[in-house]
Amino acid sequence: MNVDVSTPPRPATRLEPRGPVQAATAMFLVGTLAAVAGVIGGYPIYGGQTLRHLLAAAVLLTVARVMGLRFVRLTPRETALLATLSLTGLVIFNVCVIEATRHGGPALVGTVLGTVPLALALLGGRPSPRLLGAAALVATGATVAAGLGTGDLPGLLWSLGALGCELCFSLLAIPLLPKLGAVRVSAYSVTLAVPMFVAAGLLTDGTAMFRVPTVPEAAGLGYQALVVTALAFFLWYDALPRLGPGRAGLFAGLIPVGAIVTGAALGLGTPSVPDLAGAALVVTGIVVGLSTSGSPAAGARRPAGAERPAGAGRSAAGGSRPAGAG
Repeated sequence: MNVDVSTPPRPATRLEPRGPVQAATAMFLVGTLAAVAGVIGGYPIYGGQTLRHLLAAAVLLTVARVMGLRFVRLTPRETALLATLSLTGLVIFNVCVIEATRHGGPALVGTVLGTVPLALALLGGRPSPRLLGAAALVATGATVAAGLGTGDLPGLLWSLGALGCELCFSLLAIPLLPKLGAVRVSAYSVTLAVPMFVAAGLLTDGTAMFRVPTVPEAAGLGYQALVVTALAFFLWYDALPRLGPGRAGLFAGLIPVGAIVTGAALGLGTPSVPDLAGAALVVTGIVVGLSTSGSPAAGARRPAGAERPAGAGRSAAGGSRPAGAG
């Protein structure tokens, strides 16, 4: 399966603030997961993931319907891309994070995932030295903020698996966004993940994968579904074609920053000097990276008339493009 994520040289363009704001918000929200992890820690893992994605799918499909976005018939290649995106970027990613945390703790996972900006910059085409330097700075900051874990070899391998799946979450979406747009890519991928989580849960926990959640657990699962999944997925997929994978990847460094800020706000811990130093490096790297010249990949650029309601402009099946955040 060939996925073109190259970024051909283009004239310098003025970067609109919408893309960076959306990407920053999305990754910051993903970082807040750490604050609710303890609340739902006692709920069966795969049952919780099933409920989370089921609720998020219902919300995103409702939004698509309200916006007048018709169902788009996919080609076999596009179907394979979407299924692979759901399997790797959502299902296997969560499995890898869970197992890596069991073996090495969250610090090890955060450290490895801190290399996402550098990896996306390298895979996004022909990055400039300035962008590579900025990505390395963000990766360093994320590593400092997360802390160097003391996990074992299995923990490291699971963490590397999570890194690969996180890259798939972005790179596999790029060829789909021009035709489906951010709302439908988010809705379709989340919907496909639900039966996958059910299958994993039945194999692992059987019928014990579900039970009635407590009030705090229900609140935590609802937050994950509505904010971290439905909202953050849409914001990320809408920002991705605006920025391109190289520049968008810089914002992944905000994941540990989101965890630090949220933990402090909820009284779960005071940021340490390494936390603050890492956050400062991340912000500096993002500023440096966004000052690079160039524009997003041509194949992922959003033309006028993106993701309009059915009947306005081109039909949905005729190639609508990523939507605005609204």
